[in-house]
Amino acid sequence: MALKKFLMVAFVAAVLVACGDDSSSATDSDEVSSSSVCKDCDDSSSSKAKSSSSSAKSSSSSAKSSSSAVYVEPCRTDSVDTCEYGDLVDERDGQTYKTVKIGMLTWMAENLNYKTDSSYCYGDKSSNCTKYGRLYTWDAAKTACPAGWHLPTDAEFGALYINVGGQFTAATKLKSTSGWGSACNGTDDYSFSALPAGYRHRDEEYYSEISSAFFWSSTEYDSDRAYSINLKYDDYTVQRNFSYKNVGYSVRCLKDLQAE
Repeated sequence: MALKKFLMVAFVAAVLVACGDDSSSATDSDEVSSSSVCKDCDDSSSSKAKSSSSSAKSSSSSAKSSSSAVYVEPCRTDSVDTCEYGDLVDERDGQTYKTVKIGMLTWMAENLNYKTDSSYCYGDKSSNCTKYGRLYTWDAAKTACPAGWHLPTDAEFGALYINVGGQFTAATKLKSTSGWGSACNGTDDYSFSALPAGYRHRDEEYYSEISSAFFWSSTEYDSDRAYSINLKYDDYTVQRNFSYKNVGYSVRCLKDLQAE
């Protein structure tokens, strides 16, 4: 038993070294309250994860009633790319975004970079807006998408998990094949191409570039918080969270079904 514990500790340490030290990981926990399953929780936090996992299942169930929530085969490998791509031209500023259809839903395959009030470039550097898109507060994110597109609901993110094979492996399949560290990049099986854009804290500082991607949903949790998802460099699972609305997260717009 002691040998087994020693080997497990050694394995975890090796992964952290390979992916790079995430000095801001403690700060992440200041911003988000996880409602996904925790890998290293004590009994009390595990219970919270189980109850919130039920919430995730109920959201997924409502999404599952739609034909969009079925597993679809990966469309991209190292040698073959059969993904269904398109282009979104934002008439407000002329920017063009790559889009990809996953199941019945059409997603932006890049982060939104439309400038609004309460949106920011990581580190206040314009080059990071070009690289990662902008970071939006929840109120700004709700109205940031162009006409015919919208900020996804929590249930629509649930449909995305199902499309790519489930929440517990979705992070690997949705992460880009570069930018996360050589040992921690994703397979990007569906060309969602999530980049580790980090986030803007309520203290107006920036954290978690290269180690995490955060995306707002349009679903409110309470008067101060809203649901979001988090992909981390060292985790296969997409974490479903509720976060303070004045935090700055990335936005992926989803095409309105009636616009299909």
